[in-house]
Amino acid sequence: MARIKRAQVRKTRIKNLRKRTKGYFGGRSRLRQAKAALMKAEANAYVGRKQRKRHFRRLWITRISAGVRPHGINYSQFMHGLNQAGIGLNRKMLAELAVNEPATFETIVGQAKAALAQ
Repeated sequence: MARIKRAQVRKTRIKNLRKRTKGYFGGRSRLRQAKAALMKAEANAYVGRKQRKRHFRRLWITRISAGVRPHGINYSQFMHGLNQAGIGLNRKMLAELAVNEPATFETIVGQAKAALAQ
């Protein structure tokens, strides 16, 4: 009869699986379900990393839009005015300015409006 020589490899693999599923509910951390639960969790984590970028972009656009409305301009006109004025700030920085530096943001809105008027 052949000797089984992969016991240590199997132990290591199971140990790593259990380490990665630690904290999962019920049998999802201890039983055969653990492998499927881990695969599903890793798939969701991968998708979540992509979605996080979308969600932040939506948040920045919402903040910029809320910042430009009191100045009598909407988001799309503002972005078009920025492009015409040659201002190359990204949405993350614009949102940060709209929330924390309203005076600076107001000057940028003024420049965008001036570029639109020409």
